[in-house]
Amino acid sequence: MLQGKKILLGVSGSIAAYKAATLVRLLVKEGADVKVVMTPSACDFITPLTLATLSKHEVPVTISDNQSWNNHVMLGRWADVMLIAPASANTLSKMANGACDNLLMATYLSATCPVLFAPAMDEDMWHHPATRANITRLLSYGHQQLPVEKGELASGLFGEGRMAEPEHIVQFLHTHFNNQSSADRSANAIQSADQQSFNGTEQPLKGKKALVTAGPTQEPLDPVRYISNHSSGKMGIAIADTLAAAGADVTLVLGPTGLSANHPSVKTIRVVTAEDMFKGSEAHFSQSDVIVMAAAVADYRPKHVADIKMKKGEGDALTLELEKTKDILRTLGAIRTDKQVLVGFSLETNNEKEYALKKLREKHLDLVVMNSLNDKGAGFNHDTNKVTLFDKKGDARELPLKSKQEVAQDIVRSIVDILHTNTAPLIV
Repeated sequence: MLQGKKILLGVSGSIAAYKAATLVRLLVKEGADVKVVMTPSACDFITPLTLATLSKHEVPVTISDNQSWNNHVMLGRWADVMLIAPASANTLSKMANGACDNLLMATYLSATCPVLFAPAMDEDMWHHPATRANITRLLSYGHQQLPVEKGELASGLFGEGRMAEPEHIVQFLHTHFNNQSSADRSANAIQSADQQSFNGTEQPLKGKKALVTAGPTQEPLDPVRYISNHSSGKMGIAIADTLAAAGADVTLVLGPTGLSANHPSVKTIRVVTAEDMFKGSEAHFSQSDVIVMAAAVADYRPKHVADIKMKKGEGDALTLELEKTKDILRTLGAIRTDKQVLVGFSLETNNEKEYALKKLREKHLDLVVMNSLNDKGAGFNHDTNKVTLFDKKGDARELPLKSKQEVAQDIVRSIVDILHTNTAPLIV
């Protein structure tokens, strides 16, 4: 799959740098031509000699060693793709702000090929607003972020921030090259430009108002317990950020999650219950041109909520009486106008297409985003997603596994197309 591909690997100073040896070995085994550039601090974790032996190329660390000059410009022009793995928080900051104080950064700033980066850091650093802002800026440059993984961290904590495993990075590269034209480098460059993130120069939604719902809801049983689901809100937040980057004035109605929108212009309304979510959505629905209902809203809630904490009874079972919550998408879909674009989500475990098309028709949608819990890497809590987009005619566009930021780009581009071309009557 990677036979003959020229891959430039940048290794920054992170404990995850030790994985670079396995990554280089796997890439070479697949037939790729791999060159490695390291930062000086990366040498504290793995030696240039190790990576030079595995890649069969000299591994430069500094621009000059007093004997020769390492041509960072030619390195950046040589590669079919530049992959920075691990990308530490410090390196991400330098990339986002154009700092150039080592050979890796000089090479990055000279690269004319697509750039991919695999972050690696502790969970608190990963979720810090500064890191999120840096990643948003890098995505606006058209770079691709490999999803971080959850597990044991160097601090001893367990959480998000681990660099993607080498095997997963190789698979991501497969997807990257599959999405590119097999013609020549110039054709690849054109395709890469088409796939770039929205930025300050491309704002097709400028002047439009957008409403996005995201995250789970929590339906209380008593002051301590509640019914909920595994939604993290990542997909909806990515859509809100992308809509804002495309120029829209975005309101995000966000259920209980520790995550936040990255784009500074997104206005966030924090809610807890399904009823809260409905009220927050209803308040902004009529003035919104684009509505994306990505939240995982509870279908049922306890009919009776205890005022005090329920105690464990003598029996072995507890019976709860549940009642339906308001169907937000159906309720708002019934009052939408043909000037609005309404997008819904359909997460299923079986008969996926059938249920998605039913939702498309019954809830008066322009677009339904279908994904399945049967697809590895899709659904709740992942940084990736695998979706199929159904337009109002029922025509399908199936997308491969991608980062949720990339999926958000695809969804927003579909919304832009609908705004420009959708004149067909609603399906009722």
